[in-house]
Amino acid sequence: LPSPEEMSNLHPLMWDEDDQEVLQSSSTKKIYRIMDDIEDDSSWLDENAWSLDRETFPETIKLQIGDSIEERQCFSTEGFRYAVSLVRSRSFFVDGSLRLLPYLDYANHDDFDSFELVGGGIGMLWGSAKGALLKSGKSLREGDEVCISYGPKGGADYLLDHGFVPPMCKASSTGGAVTSELTFEVDDTDRFRDDKLDILEYETYDLAPMEPSQVFDVTGGRPDPAMYQFLRLAKLGGKDAFLLESIFRKEVWGFMSVPVSEDNERAAVTAVIDACENALKEMDEIIDEEGSALSPKLQLCALVRGSERQALERTLEYVTQEAEALDLKEYYQERRLKNLGLDSDWSPED
Repeated sequence: LPSPEEMSNLHPLMWDEDDQEVLQSSSTKKIYRIMDDIEDDSSWLDENAWSLDRETFPETIKLQIGDSIEERQCFSTEGFRYAVSLVRSRSFFVDGSLRLLPYLDYANHDDFDSFELVGGGIGMLWGSAKGALLKSGKSLREGDEVCISYGPKGGADYLLDHGFVPPMCKASSTGGAVTSELTFEVDDTDRFRDDKLDILEYETYDLAPMEPSQVFDVTGGRPDPAMYQFLRLAKLGGKDAFLLESIFRKEVWGFMSVPVSEDNERAAVTAVIDACENALKEMDEIIDEEGSALSPKLQLCALVRGSERQALERTLEYVTQEAEALDLKEYYQERRLKNLGLDSDWSPED
């Protein structure tokens, strides 16, 4: 396995703070949230296990590396961060869980002619057992490298998981797998906040309740309908607030899947426009601070930034055009009148 020193160049979780700050400014993904989670987990483990028995959980260990003895962090925040970076870079999501698969983790990623690892049963001498299948996407000859796909992810996820950005995630005139994240939430000062949280919880009562803050992927072009559904509820107010009455409680989330009113739709679309523009502005600031000669780490940050900028710019272009045609959409009142058969002109006889 790579040493901590090697991982400090290979994996963003092991980068120094200055490089991590550039990466955070290059992506809409909440990278510092991952770092905070690692620190919180290690602090809890230290308080409840490691520090209580240092004989079993030594803070450092000594390893024979070649002809020399090397001391490494082990049961400590730094050692835990190193372990997490190794697991993230060598694990696969198979059969609904993140798993470490020795030997299979030697397979490199290929954008084309490759498949993801799949789980299932494998035959054995004494029956069958759970396993994972590595399958090539092309014919191979003896000595050819067997590659797999690490899955459909954006550039930031590839960098945070595996320490590289594949060609398919790089910005290009033909598109590619460019992805960015936008985060929205129900405002703390919203007078209808409790009603809206109740609706979100009711709609997911059999699962984990939907949080008042939600993250959505944007890839350029038409945004995720689920994002608009959440934003319509988050921005619901004014003359549309009657939909929050208890009589509509079982239906209101479904109402949010289609436009409610022109004012509400404008608020939802404006929220997306503002989020895209703010994210692009932050990326512009980091570009202005960079020099012409970039280190390998900053080059990776630039690749992520270029990919996400393309996703954000295309989304912004699409949503801006959509904002200019809000009067062409059909809203709740029109749909309601149509359902009641009251949308046509009445004759004197009627």
